[in-house]
Amino acid sequence: MQFEHIGIVTTEEKPGARFVPATRVWVTDFTQHPYRVEWLRFEPDSPVTGPVREMPHVAYRVEDIEEAARGLKVLLEPFDVGPRIVGFYETEDGAVIELLKYKD
Repeated sequence: MQFEHIGIVTTEEKPGARFVPATRVWVTDFTQHPYRVEWLRFEPDSPVTGPVREMPHVAYRVEDIEEAARGLKVLLEPFDVGPRIVGFYETEDGAVIELLKYKD
């Protein structure tokens, strides 16, 4: 597992954010942020609810999402976001994490 970014939910529009249709959220490019912060702004009709929409998350790059997620509570099943496949999970102590795998 390798640290990838931290995601923080906001209600403010952020420059350079792109729209992710699957979750109806605007996200910034964490690779362009000096501290690898990803800002997320959810549309009111986003299907995402609960901890993913309400709490920050820490993202990790993994080789196998299913293996890395073993024993974790599924918050959002893995889905395609372009260059990556991502899934969101909750740890036993309530932290929200994103596990991601690059397609290349």
